[in-house]
Amino acid sequence: MPRPRPDGYISPLETMDPRERRDRKRRLLQEHLARAYAGCAAFRRRLDQAGIAPGDVRTFEDFEAIPVLRKKDLIALQGAGERLGGLLAHDFGTLRRIYQSPGPIFDPEGRGRDYWGFTEAFYAAGFRPGDVVQMTFSYHLTPAGHMLEEPLREIGCAVIPAGPGNTEKQIELLTSLPVTGFVGMASYLRVIGEKARAAGYDLKKDMGLQVAFVAAERLTESLRAEVEGDFGIVVRQGYGTADVGCIAYECRELGGMHVTSRGVVEICDPQTGRTVPLGQTGEVVFTPFCDAYPLVRLATGDLSRFVAEPCACGRTSRRLAGIVGRVDDTAKVKGQFIYPGQAAEVAARFPGIAGFRIVVDNPGGRDAITVELVRRGPVDETAFAAAFQDRLKLRPRVAFLPQGETLPENGPLLVDRRRYDN
Repeated sequence: MPRPRPDGYISPLETMDPRERRDRKRRLLQEHLARAYAGCAAFRRRLDQAGIAPGDVRTFEDFEAIPVLRKKDLIALQGAGERLGGLLAHDFGTLRRIYQSPGPIFDPEGRGRDYWGFTEAFYAAGFRPGDVVQMTFSYHLTPAGHMLEEPLREIGCAVIPAGPGNTEKQIELLTSLPVTGFVGMASYLRVIGEKARAAGYDLKKDMGLQVAFVAAERLTESLRAEVEGDFGIVVRQGYGTADVGCIAYECRELGGMHVTSRGVVEICDPQTGRTVPLGQTGEVVFTPFCDAYPLVRLATGDLSRFVAEPCACGRTSRRLAGIVGRVDDTAKVKGQFIYPGQAAEVAARFPGIAGFRIVVDNPGGRDAITVELVRRGPVDETAFAAAFQDRLKLRPRVAFLPQGETLPENGPLLVDRRRYDN
């Protein structure tokens, strides 16, 4: 059984009366919209084109009239002029950091305390002052490492910036230092466990792990149970994006993910941008109260629904019932979004490729990518795989269709065949 961690809350907002919370968020939203309109040319254009003034938004129903901002449109918008096309409220020098995630999309970080909003999430997962935490997300250009280190420092934890990969070194750190917490992908923690066992380590006796916070991939209950059982730890997940930080997180009760107190989370019809009835599935749309880079009504492309029942943990916020799929033609694999448009750029470099399709599967519960290629001439398989990895950050298996076979006309360029039994 996982070792118990102390219960509790880090903020009174977590247990606030729901009506009081709704009124508070409405007031904060009105103030946020006024500042965004004054400081961000892109947001001002969006409201002006919709015929909306910030003062017109008096209720959450009024808020729904603001057109959503689609994540896939950020690339074009950011390249449309100064200050990331008018999305940024202040000059670049006022920021703390500037990241770049695949796309490429720039991810500005303001100077506010707990800017990405994950402190609630880590505390709910069981992280406490004095924990020594091994961080296995990247610190290089992408935001995950720094994004998830900040809340640990807020709580009072020590952080080992291990970064991804180099599994032997990860094992050395876990067995040489009093590491009590792990942050990364659950699938990678499983890999660490497998290699450590193969090297003769006892995962419970030779390591002191007690709690893990995982993200960037879908966490199945079978994988959670496997990792918790192998290490004797508590595993909880968070949900967010590189653009806006924390959106929701799990508590000890595992009845869904509590939405953050740092913004407005909506479940919307992907076609209309209007909220769907409580309990119905729709697209997650999020507005963080971040003034430096105010992404108002960012449509994430993820599908979920709200859980209506109260949570036994005592938190009174609504919960998301997990992420059940994607709206568009992208897929998230091993923490990276796969964009067919980027794959098309790679394929265009190889004259011998007449067509391609990306197939995502998870045999044995492990995500895998296969690129099916139609040839019209010679293709260097190794060179293509390397170019794909350089552009999309993941190395695929390459499969050539037999001579004479073609892909379905006007068929999808990405097919997600993953199945999650639990």
